[in-house]
Amino acid sequence: MKTSILGRTGATVSSIGLGTWQLGADWGDVSEKDAHAVLDAAVESGVTIFDTADAYGDGRSEQLIARYLQSRPDVSVFVATKMGRRVEQTVENYSTENFRAWSDRSRRNLGVDTLDLVQLHCPPTPVYSIDRVYDDLDQLVDEGVMKNYGVSVETAEEALTAIARPNVASVQIVLNAFRLKPLDAVLPAAIAAGVGIIARVPLASGLLSGRYTKDTVFAENDHRTYNRDGSHFDQGETFAGVDYATGVEAAVEFSALAAEHGLAPATAALAWLAQLPGVSTVIPGARSPEQARGNAAAGEVDELGAEFHARVVELYDRRFRAAVHERW
Repeated sequence: MKTSILGRTGATVSSIGLGTWQLGADWGDVSEKDAHAVLDAAVESGVTIFDTADAYGDGRSEQLIARYLQSRPDVSVFVATKMGRRVEQTVENYSTENFRAWSDRSRRNLGVDTLDLVQLHCPPTPVYSIDRVYDDLDQLVDEGVMKNYGVSVETAEEALTAIARPNVASVQIVLNAFRLKPLDAVLPAAIAAGVGIIARVPLASGLLSGRYTKDTVFAENDHRTYNRDGSHFDQGETFAGVDYATGVEAAVEFSALAAEHGLAPATAALAWLAQLPGVSTVIPGARSPEQARGNAAAGEVDELGAEFHARVVELYDRRFRAAVHERW
């Protein structure tokens, strides 16, 4: 597994991490036994970073990770969590008191005194520009509540606002073959500032796995069913905001490109993303040990090269740019 430094955290992390949204039951029910099997498969495959949030299953994902790591004292994993999405999304709720309460709750959930990384979880856009917010987070670092802080964003402009702050360690952003806007300015700015980039939704909610058809049906409690229109949270988090039918058609083309390189489509999509300059780690989710191992294998793929990259960009330009590029 290839590794990189996660921005200003200074931590060395695997190029492929594990996103644990699905372990909080927002992608259908996942038992604790099955969750531990996924975590185990990821770790045994070289994954050294888990991404979670206090909102995933209202803390269940954090608690599952804690119990897993307590059962594996031989394992060292960097745990990035997020805070802020358990309340109404108003600027006023991103307060000093709530920052402390939220981070204390995550410490209890994760069973640690000091959190490795806490990310503001896609707060209202004005929050990224408030000096007091960063002062509060600096104070929590000084007190040992957290080692580092970062942000998770919906838009490139939010990312650029955060990158300009001197103590922001990392920025998490939707980035995949069907969402290329961060390549324009966000990745260059992050490289220049020494800020880590965590790429989320790297398979466009599974589209880039090549396994779905226009007739695929997802569970009722799966966000790929209930959030296609963005009625529950930002539409860009589900299928990267692209039209599902168009995404299925584009995935067929991407799968053919991957096959030319002897790779499964998901492996190619993750490897290409992890190899982008400025990307620190990629955090696909996994619902089975097989998926976790398959995802991790992308961190061992040889450089795909300029031609592969050019064809990804051409596919995006032809299929998606007009519809999504300026939205996020």
